Amino acid sequence: MQGYNCDTSRKGWRKAHGKGVLTSRVSCLISEDKSGGVAALWRKIRMSILYEIRYPTKWYTKLLMAVLALVFFAVLATVAIAGFLVYRIVKPQRTTSEIDMESFPGKPDPVDFSVAGLKTHHGWFFPGLRGAPTIVLCHGYGSSRGELLTLVSALQDHQYNVFDFDFAAHGGNDGITTFGYREADEVRAAVDAVAERKDVDPARVGMWGYNLGAYAALREAENDHRIRAIVLDSVYDSPEQMVKIEVGHNGLGGFPLMARSAEFSFGWLNYKYREDPPLSKKLASLAGVPKLFIEASDEPELGDITRQIFVKSPEPRDQIIIPHGNFVGMDDSDKRDYENRVVSFFLLRLPATGGAVH
Repeated sequence: MQGYNCDTSRKGWRKAHGKGVLTSRVSCLISEDKSGGVAALWRKIRMSILYEIRYPTKWYTKLLMAVLALVFFAVLATVAIAGFLVYRIVKPQRTTSEIDMESFPGKPDPVDFSVAGLKTHHGWFFPGLRGAPTIVLCHGYGSSRGELLTLVSALQDHQYNVFDFDFAAHGGNDGITTFGYREADEVRAAVDAVAERKDVDPARVGMWGYNLGAYAALREAENDHRIRAIVLDSVYDSPEQMVKIEVGHNGLGGFPLMARSAEFSFGWLNYKYREDPPLSKKLASLAGVPKLFIEASDEPELGDITRQIFVKSPEPRDQIIIPHGNFVGMDDSDKRDYENRVVSFFLLRLPATGGAVH
C-alpha cells in the first residue's frame, strides 16, 4: 500500500514526486489535522493551493497560468492600442478653407467670439433680409466651415442670415474634440455672438448640424429658447456612441474589448461630463420646436440611433431618409437635392421674414 508523503516543503514535495509516491497535499493535511480545528484545516488547504499556483507542478496548473498570462498581456495591449486610437480620434486631421472676404459672393462679415477655456473662434456671417432669422451651421466630425459654403448660399439666396464657424480641433482651431460635450458651449457662444448684431432677430435662430454638429446643436437647443427650428443629420445620443463608430471606421471594431476600451479612455478624458444624461432624456423640452431628422442609408449605425431619437421626440417632427450621408462628400446632384430639402423645411417652419431687431 502506498503511503503519503506529508513533507510539505518544496524539497520534500519534489523528492516524493520524483519517486512516484502518492503526494496528495490535501490528504496529508487532513491526516495531520485530526486534532486540529476546521479553520486550521482550511487555512492549510489554502496555503497548499497558493503554493501550487506560485510553484506549479501539475500540467493543468501550468496550462492555467500560461492562459492567464496570455489574457493579461492581451488586455494590456488592447488598452494601450485603444488609448492611442482615442488620441488619434479626438485630434482629427484638420482641413482649412479661407475665402476672400471682399470678393466672395454673399459679402460675409468676419465675426470673432470667445469660448471659455478655448482660443478665440472666427466665424463668417452671411447677411440676408434685415431682421430675418439666422441659421447657424454646425459642421460634422473631421469637416470645417469652408466645406458648407454651397449650403450657405442656398439658405442666403432665400433671405436667411447664415452663420458658419469651426469647432475646436477643426479648421483653423487647435485642441481636441469632445464629440459634443464642449462643442455645445461653442454653439451657445456662436448664437450669443449672432444675437448681439443689430441686423438680426435675436429670438429666431435655426440650427443645422451633421453628426458632431447635430449632437452639439441638439444639446444646445434643449436649453436655449432662441432656437426655433433645427435640422439634425445623423445625430447620436451620447458621444461614446460616436467614439465606437470611429473605432469601427479605423478597422478595429471587430477586436474583442477594443471599442469598450476606447469608450473607457474617452470617458476618462471627459470625466467631468460623466453625469451628463443622453440627449434623449431631455427631448421633452423641445415640444413645439420643429425638428427635421435626416437618416442616411449608407450610415446604418448612425441611422439607427437617429431613428430612435426621432421616435422619442415630441411633435412637431419630420423625418427623411437619403441614400448617401455626409453632405460634404455628396456629388453635385445629391447636394442640390439635399439643399432643397433643408431650405424647404426652414421656409415652412421658420419663414425668412423680417422681424424685431435691436
